[in-house]
Amino acid sequence: MASRSSEICSRCGNRLPLLNGSQGTNKCSVCYGSTQYFRSNYHQNPLVQAHDTLSNVANRIRNRLNAAIGGADSGPGSYYSPPPLMRPRPPLMANASVYGRKRALLCAVSYIGRRYNIKGSVNDVRCMKYFLVEKMGFPVDSILVLTEFEGDPLRFPTKRNIQMAMRWLVEGCQPGDSLVFHYSGHGSRQVDNNDRDELDGFDETLCPVDFDKEGMILDDEINATIVRPLPHGTTLHAIIDACHSGTILDLPFLCRMNSREGYYTWEDQRLPSVYKGTRGGLAISISACDDDQTSADTNAFTGNTLTGALTYSFIQAVENEIASAGLVTYGRMLGAMRHIIREAKTGIRLRGPIASLLNKLLRTDLSQEPQLSSSEKFDIYSKQFVL
Repeated sequence: MASRSSEICSRCGNRLPLLNGSQGTNKCSVCYGSTQYFRSNYHQNPLVQAHDTLSNVANRIRNRLNAAIGGADSGPGSYYSPPPLMRPRPPLMANASVYGRKRALLCAVSYIGRRYNIKGSVNDVRCMKYFLVEKMGFPVDSILVLTEFEGDPLRFPTKRNIQMAMRWLVEGCQPGDSLVFHYSGHGSRQVDNNDRDELDGFDETLCPVDFDKEGMILDDEINATIVRPLPHGTTLHAIIDACHSGTILDLPFLCRMNSREGYYTWEDQRLPSVYKGTRGGLAISISACDDDQTSADTNAFTGNTLTGALTYSFIQAVENEIASAGLVTYGRMLGAMRHIIREAKTGIRLRGPIASLLNKLLRTDLSQEPQLSSSEKFDIYSKQFVL
């Protein structure tokens, strides 16, 4: 009988490389599960058995060390390891190219039937998809969309589906790839009682449709899933239209910009005990507001259709700058976005039940300023924005 050339992961069914030895543990690079194997017909040469025994001991020590520091691939100063997840079944990626040069994950959470539902989030995703395909050259089959209006249950924006989709976004990414993560929905924050890696003492979060049962997605996990794996030459842009989203990717540097005069400085968010960067790639987050601010749905831009203020101002700023100057820099884009929001105060409504009640009673205007954060510092007025 011919010997096997690979093992099968007991968790997700992925093929694993065949390791030497008659028994041991094989770790899956996709779902991070461990599969134990035993080959009864393996050769019984005493020297080989001795070698295998030493190898198995070394592997066990290595696995324990990796578990203690958060995983073998976590890099220096690891502080979070994403939970093991099953590999998405084919329907999730049926219409999305896994290894395209341009790839995007667009997620809209509407919370249908809830008192805190959001009517504009699905419009944000539709606008973003059109913008990426028609203006930025993204292939349609390289864009994965999660909304509550999808027929496929794997495209419903549950916590588990969003987690799997984020892994899909960075899976197999290579130098030259351009990745986009767009989220429109509720965001929140909670006291960081675990690893204490936040300068302000709070973890920022995204709220999937089932967050009341399954919990929110913490910035620690987002960073570990879509930021840390980025290799040299790969670029990720996250456009996050949610409350409290200023540092939602937990990136090392936050751009503090004077909106009126355009002066800026990079605020260092790093702590000595943790590492929040990439493996050489570039991660940039464009978020709706600062960590202590709220964001809005508004019809002030279109007259009758609700959209997120961040999503609309982002698309308009990029298109206007390209039309007028032929290109757009991050500084010009951020300044234009803030200007668009300042110019459209009428019709803005706060997101969330408490904010909505206050808005109805007091008829207050919203003050939100889009934020820019990055895995590395750069000159925002000379670096060109490219997707």
